[in-house]
Order: sequence, then structure tokens, then C-alpha cells
Amino acid sequence: MVKVLNEENFETEVMGAGKAALVDFYADWCGPCKMMAPVVEELSEEYKEKAVFGKVNVDENPSLAQKYGVMSIPTFVILKDGQVAGKAMGAIDKKELEEKLDAVL
Repeated sequence: MVKVLNEENFETEVMGAGKAALVDFYADWCGPCKMMAPVVEELSEEYKEKAVFGKVNVDENPSLAQKYGVMSIPTFVILKDGQVAGKAMGAIDKKELEEKLDAVL
């Protein structure tokens, strides 16, 4: 399950989860973001024991996008122990995203 994150719940849902997190920074108008949504959903099911998954709308939460250096979307930020442990940008294939996650877990 991919949780909808915002500036109010980000700390609790991601930093307080006690496991790694993959955060999808997206926008509703972004075509590549829409293409990646099912991939992130699949990964959230496959990795549900190991990581939490969330998505942040950059138009609604610009300060989170800025904090994590999001310059283009989609951007996937992998966090571990509250720190950025990996990052990927653009519409990438599932395997590449899995490899980035596996490197952190």
C-alpha cells in the first residue's frame, strides 16, 4: 500500500516507521508519474515487510520537494534511518527501482 504523504504526516509515516521508505514525488499532471504509479504499487506489496511506501504531491507540498532536492518528477527518494540512501529520477523500469531498494535494505 502506498500512503499519501504531506507535510503534516511525513515525519510520522516515514521517519517513525522504523524501516526503510521509498517516497514517490509526483504531480497529478505528470504523464511519466502516472506510468510509474502501478510500478510503485506493485513494489509496495512485494516489499511490505521490509519498507514503507509513500507518495508526495509536489504541487501541494513544495517544502518537502525542496527539502529532498526534487528538481524533476517523478523522483523516487529512498530513506533509511532518516537519511537519503538512494534516489532515482524519471520513468524507470521496475527492475532498476528494485535494485536501488535492495541496495539499501
